[in-house]
Amino acid sequence: MMGSPDGGALRDFIERHARLFVLTGAGCSTESGIPDYRDADGGWKRARPVAFQAFMADPGTRRRYWARSLIGWRRFRRALPNGAHRALATLQRRGRIERLVTQNVDQLHEAAGSEEVIDLHGRLDRVCCTSCDRLLPREPFQLELLRRNPAWGDLDASDAPDGDADLDGLDFSAFDVPDCPACAGVLKPDVVFFGESVPPLRVEAAMRGLERADAMLVVGSSLMVYSGYRFAQAAAREGKPIAAVNLGRTRADELLCLKVEQRCSAALDFLQRS
Repeated sequence: MMGSPDGGALRDFIERHARLFVLTGAGCSTESGIPDYRDADGGWKRARPVAFQAFMADPGTRRRYWARSLIGWRRFRRALPNGAHRALATLQRRGRIERLVTQNVDQLHEAAGSEEVIDLHGRLDRVCCTSCDRLLPREPFQLELLRRNPAWGDLDASDAPDGDADLDGLDFSAFDVPDCPACAGVLKPDVVFFGESVPPLRVEAAMRGLERADAMLVVGSSLMVYSGYRFAQAAAREGKPIAAVNLGRTRADELLCLKVEQRCSAALDFLQRS
C-alpha cells in the first residue's frame, strides 16, 4: 500500500480501471459543512448515534432525537455539494463509474449531478412510518415539529453528524412529536439507524454493481461500519484492486493497493481539470 501527496498514483489507478465501484462516506461531505463521526484512528469523535432499538422502545429517546434534529436540520438542508461530489459526478458522466454507492444521507451526490446513486443508509429528507411504511417529506414534518414546539424554534446549537445538533442539558420531556397521520405509528427519519440492518435490496443492487466493476474506489469512509466494509471484503475476495481516499485509518487498510491521505476534494480535483 502506498500514498501519493500529488494525486499521481490515484490518477493512474483511475485511468487503469475503466469500471469503478465507488463507495463514499462522511469524509466526502465534511467540506460541505456536515461533521463526520470518526477520528483519524477510526474511533468515535462523540457519543455513538442513537440506536434503532432505543429509538423504537423509548419515547424519551424519540423526543430527544427529534428536538435535536429540529435544530440540526435547518443547516443540514442548506448544505451544498463540494469539489469531491462534483469530481465524482464528472467521472460518472465520462462513463467511468459502474456504480456509485454512498453511506451518506445528505443527497449531495444527486445535487452535484450524479445519477442512480444507491443511498445505502437512506435519505434524511424523508420521514417514514415504522408501522405502515408511509413516506413523508421532511419539510412539512419540520413545520409540524415547529408548530407543536414553537419555543424550540429560537434555539441554536453546534452541528453534529447527519442533521443532528449538540443540545446538552435541556429538558426534552415536554417536546411534542407527531405520530404517523395515517396510522398513528412511530415516525423515524428514512435512514438506517445504528443497530438497524440495511435493506437487502440495496445491498444486492450494490453487490451487482461491484461484480460488474473491475476496481473499487473508497472516498471519505473509514469503513468501520460493516455496511460499507462488506464491499471491500467482497472486492478483495474477487481479486479486485481497492484504492481509498481517507484522512486516517480505515478498517480495510490491509486490503488496499493504494491509500491517499488527503481531503477528498483535493485528492479528486484533477478529475475536473483533466
